[in-house]
Amino acid sequence: MRMDRRMNIKEQLGAHIAKPIKKRLAMLVAPLLLVALAGCDVVEPKANIALGPQNSTSHHASQRLLAAYNLTENDFSAQEGRFEEALKGIETGSTDIAMGFFGLPSRNVDSLQAATGDLKLLSVSDAVLDDFEQHTGYRRFSIPKDSYLFLDKDVQTLAAYAVLMANTNTVSDELAYQLAKVMYEQGKAIPHSQAQFLTLPHALDGAEQLRIHPGAKRFYEEQGLIVNQPVAELNLSRNKREFILGSGSQGGTYYPLGGELATLWNKDIPSINITSVATDASLENLSSLAENKLDLAMTVNTSALEAQAGKAQFANSSVNNAAFIGQLYPEVFHIITRANNPVSSFAAIHANPLNAQGLLATESTVQNEVQSGELKNSTERQVIK
Repeated sequence: MRMDRRMNIKEQLGAHIAKPIKKRLAMLVAPLLLVALAGCDVVEPKANIALGPQNSTSHHASQRLLAAYNLTENDFSAQEGRFEEALKGIETGSTDIAMGFFGLPSRNVDSLQAATGDLKLLSVSDAVLDDFEQHTGYRRFSIPKDSYLFLDKDVQTLAAYAVLMANTNTVSDELAYQLAKVMYEQGKAIPHSQAQFLTLPHALDGAEQLRIHPGAKRFYEEQGLIVNQPVAELNLSRNKREFILGSGSQGGTYYPLGGELATLWNKDIPSINITSVATDASLENLSSLAENKLDLAMTVNTSALEAQAGKAQFANSSVNNAAFIGQLYPEVFHIITRANNPVSSFAAIHANPLNAQGLLATESTVQNEVQSGELKNSTERQVIK
C-alpha cells in the first residue's frame, strides 16, 4: 500500500513537472515551424471586394478607385457578380467590401442594414476625389448622415446621373416626345423612391455634351427649358411597335425603376409596348444599343459621354446611335462594408488583416498541437506542397 502511494505521488509530480516543459517546448517549436512554413507557398487570404457586374459602370469606377488607392490584384480578390450577390455576400461575410452606384437612399442598403445591424459606408479621400474630378465626368458628392439611420456623419463619395438614352435607328421623333412627356408629367405616379427626381427642373441634369433626341428637345422647349445640347440625327428604317428597354441587375436601382417606367409608358402611350429586361447595366446597355439589340437604355451619363466620344471602354468602337431623352436620378457611389469586418478601410486592405489573423491562428494551433502531442501536417494551414 505504501509502495503504491509513493508511485502515485511520483507520477503526479512527473506530470506536474512535464506540463511546463511541454508548454516551453511549444513556445520554442512553434516559431521554428512557422519559419519553416514561410519557405512554402502559403495561400494568403485576401480581402474580397465586389466591383459590380463586369460590363457595368460600377465595375469601371471601382477599378479606377482602387487603382487611385494604389491597390492591385495582389491586394484583393475581385468579385464581379450582380449587385444582389454582392449585398448577400456582405450579409453572409463572404464579401468584405461591395461597391456600386445606387440611388439615394437605397432600399437595398436599408434592407441590408436591417439584416446585419452593423453596416458602414466608407468615405473617399479628397486626393482621390480630386483625381476623379480632373480626369472623369464624376463629381464629388456628400451623402448626408440622415440618408441612412446607421450613419453618424456625412460620407464623401462620387456621383453622376442616371439617364435614359434612345436608339436613333428605332425611336422616332414622336415617340421620344411622348417618352419625355409621360416620364416628367406622370412620373409622380411611380412608387419608386427615385421617381422624386422625375421633374422638369431636373430633366436636363447630366446632359452636358450629350447629343439630345430631337423629339425630347421639342418637348423641353415647349415647356420653356433652354436646350443647348447638340441634336442627334435620326436614321429610322421602319416603324416599330415593340421596344426593349435595357435596365440593370435585380439588386440595383435600374431594374425596378425600369419596370415601373415601362408600365407607365405602356399605359399612357397608345399602340406601343415597351419591355424592360435585366442586364449588367450601363456599359452592356450602351454596347447593346450600338448593336441595335436595345431601343432604350438606362445608363450613367459619364459612360454615355465615353461611348459617344469613343473613350475608355469604347475606345475601339464609339456609339453613334445613342441620343439623350432625359435625366432619371442622381447616381451615388456606395462603398459598403460592416463595422466589425477586419477589412473596414482601404488602408486595411494594404495591411491585409485577414492574413495577419490567419498567421496568429496558425501559431496558436501549432502551440496547442505541440502541447497535446498531436503535431501533424494539416491542410487547414493552406500550405501547398
